[in-house]
Amino acid sequence: MHIHILGICGTFMGGLAALAREAGHRVTGCDAGVYPPMSDQLRTLGIDLVEGFGAEQLALAPDCWVIGNVVTRGNPLMEAILDAGAPYTSGPQWLAEQVLQGRHVLAVAGTHGKTSTSAMLAWILDQAGLQPGFLVGGVPLNFGVSARLGAGRSFVIEADEYDTALFDKRSKFVHYRPRTAILNNLEMDHADIFPDLAAIETQFHHLVRTVPRQGRLIVNARDAALARVLARGCWSEVQRFGTKREEPGGLCARGEPQSFDVLRGSLRLGHVEWDLLGEHNQMNALAAIAAAEHAGVAPEAACAALASFQNVRRRLERRGEAGGVAVYDDFAHHPTAMRTTVDGLRRKVGPNARILAVFEPRSNTMKLGTMKAQLPWSLEEADQSFCLQGDYGWSAREALATMGARAVVADSVDALVAAIAQAARPGDHVLCMSNGGFGGIHDKLLAALAARG
Repeated sequence: MHIHILGICGTFMGGLAALAREAGHRVTGCDAGVYPPMSDQLRTLGIDLVEGFGAEQLALAPDCWVIGNVVTRGNPLMEAILDAGAPYTSGPQWLAEQVLQGRHVLAVAGTHGKTSTSAMLAWILDQAGLQPGFLVGGVPLNFGVSARLGAGRSFVIEADEYDTALFDKRSKFVHYRPRTAILNNLEMDHADIFPDLAAIETQFHHLVRTVPRQGRLIVNARDAALARVLARGCWSEVQRFGTKREEPGGLCARGEPQSFDVLRGSLRLGHVEWDLLGEHNQMNALAAIAAAEHAGVAPEAACAALASFQNVRRRLERRGEAGGVAVYDDFAHHPTAMRTTVDGLRRKVGPNARILAVFEPRSNTMKLGTMKAQLPWSLEEADQSFCLQGDYGWSAREALATMGARAVVADSVDALVAAIAQAARPGDHVLCMSNGGFGGIHDKLLAALAARG
């Protein structure tokens, strides 16, 4: 089969392309601004890429057009496909029909931690010899790729609640039909497509409806929104994690995030000793261990596998050091994720080291200003914060005004770099947070710090 993918350089669609190529299909694709690193990865796989969405691509005449959710009506190629009556489908639908059919799908859903938890789960299954397939929204360092077909029956997928395509406004995850589904947490996000939290809860309820009676839901016991989702109806087994120790049946942790026992009630199941930081990663680990158990991996073996888990790129990734200042990169962009990330770094460097938090309100939700009031809260653990003011329609200076001199706002990346370089002292830790490239700020900052002499 020849498929042509519109929006191929996105993380999900690029991963789908890699899976399709591995399965023996002929794959081509296009995007606006064919860009690395995904473009380089795809060309290495022998996938031909076309710049832009020109209608002349209709001459490629693939067996099926696979449409990414970045494509809208008015897109020249999409309009030509519709006019020609050519066969098309969405990425999630193609994946469900061509890759996931007949497999034990383990889907990881939630506002935060999907990528890390998916990577943990895939690594546990891999170390157990199950040869899982996977598709995650980042690059797990243990695997070096974001997607793999896998020779085993299990398939781990990061289950996103964002909409599917211009012609299918359901969340992507309703297509995956999981037998095991992790519901990690649930907060308001994606304000560009969801009017409120209740609307997202409805989509999660739709996911719950697709899990079979013999399936299992792995649910964060601390999350009130998820409790409301299950109250609307649940037909599957439920394994809760993050429970209190006196609650029988649930999984909980005893100890610090870097060294903890995993308990079921008061029964010790195993011990995790690893380099990851923060309670959020401890919770992610509990979810992954519970899901792996449903796939046949004993919790003790799952705990042992996590000892060699190396996390995912852009998760508190140390990019370098210059002038005695360490620079980190992280994908955090939601206020809760930002607070959690800063807290994780604080645990790493201790209470006396200075943390300079640098962030870009780049996600659609943040650009709309929906959560601007939470920004000071998200940055409480940082000693000083720096924000890039973009064309958001709201003032970052006003949003951060309550922080006084602890917050600096700049109108360009270069101005931001200059301000950070002036403020940073030897021994400081600079944490850059964005769901994009942030204008190459990491390398520019390291260069500026090195130039200080």
